[in-house]
Amino acid sequence: MSHGPRSGLAAVSSALLAMSRHLEVRDVLKTIVASARELLDAQYAALGVPDDHGGFAQFVVDGVSDEQWRAIGPLPRQHGILAAMLRDARIERLADVRRDPRFEGWPSAHPDLADFLGLPIRDGDEVIGALFLANKNCPKPDGGCGFTADDEELLGILAQHAAIALTNARLYERSRELTIAEERSRLAHELHDAVSQKLFSLRLTAQAAARLVDRDPSRAKGELQQVAALAAEAADELRAAVVELRPAALDEDGLVATLRTQVQVLDRAHSARVTFTGRGVRALPAAQEEAVLRVAQEALHNALRHSGAERVDVTLERRGPGAVLRVTDDGSGFDPRAVRRAGRHLGLVSMRDRASGVGGRLTVESAPGKGTTIEMEVPGG
Repeated sequence: MSHGPRSGLAAVSSALLAMSRHLEVRDVLKTIVASARELLDAQYAALGVPDDHGGFAQFVVDGVSDEQWRAIGPLPRQHGILAAMLRDARIERLADVRRDPRFEGWPSAHPDLADFLGLPIRDGDEVIGALFLANKNCPKPDGGCGFTADDEELLGILAQHAAIALTNARLYERSRELTIAEERSRLAHELHDAVSQKLFSLRLTAQAAARLVDRDPSRAKGELQQVAALAAEAADELRAAVVELRPAALDEDGLVATLRTQVQVLDRAHSARVTFTGRGVRALPAAQEEAVLRVAQEALHNALRHSGAERVDVTLERRGPGAVLRVTDDGSGFDPRAVRRAGRHLGLVSMRDRASGVGGRLTVESAPGKGTTIEMEVPGG
């Protein structure tokens, strides 16, 4: 093989181990591409997963910077050499891809590719991806391809294991989707039973208060107080049930992207200006990311629904191995001590519980007329 038997075997072993460590499809694709490029010492590598509409559902590259990738533009379509690999399910090894009669060009910002090695990734009879490398880092024979038959064999071995890893990742994600769907169905039943019972009691109590209001105002007042208590209990049960589900977006997109998206939605939905800033945050353990998201949601709810704020700023920044969330508004503010004494906690208790539950801490700074800042710090994993 191109790298020599010993180094080649060790490199293949490392690549296969790396692929087996990941369960998310996107992570598996990135690992396959990076492993292939390193194994065959190529300048560029890419892997496309086809969709059913002549394009690619996912397309991962290695050797191209984020700036270059953005400049290239939309994902490629299934045409030219890529289409041939998907349609004919055979290996393509070319001395110069640009001289192949099937070559159809590329965007102006696309890197210049010459020698080319590509092959389909197959799961049985189904082609589930196209993997290719370009620009072998080696002297090229005159008019020949830098990629060798040994490279072709090595990439074929990698592709077989890539198919297994990709199929396993898809099964994992499908299983997770089914679990989420089942959990949501269970939650819907629980919500229906719990909240319906509370609402039924609330309606009966309100009817009793209406009958008493003229002949026994004192008893009517007591019944109305019970109505308020039942309504509060129903709201608490609804919130407690809903927050048990980890949002799918958090699993798929990560904390920073999920927060940014939610802030953008809230900014459009409310008259207040809502902004988000993320600074150098690394991925956190799943439980910590969920806790940070839930605290942010609660703090945003309070700021937008109760404070009369004209501006709400959300920041998430790295602090050592962990992160700090800060939600600041310019609203009416409150006295945290008075809120506790009155038994109205505005979600502060649940926010503190979430922070402490993942080894973090929550602080609240507020005063009447001075706005509010909720800060949550969590350690790294």
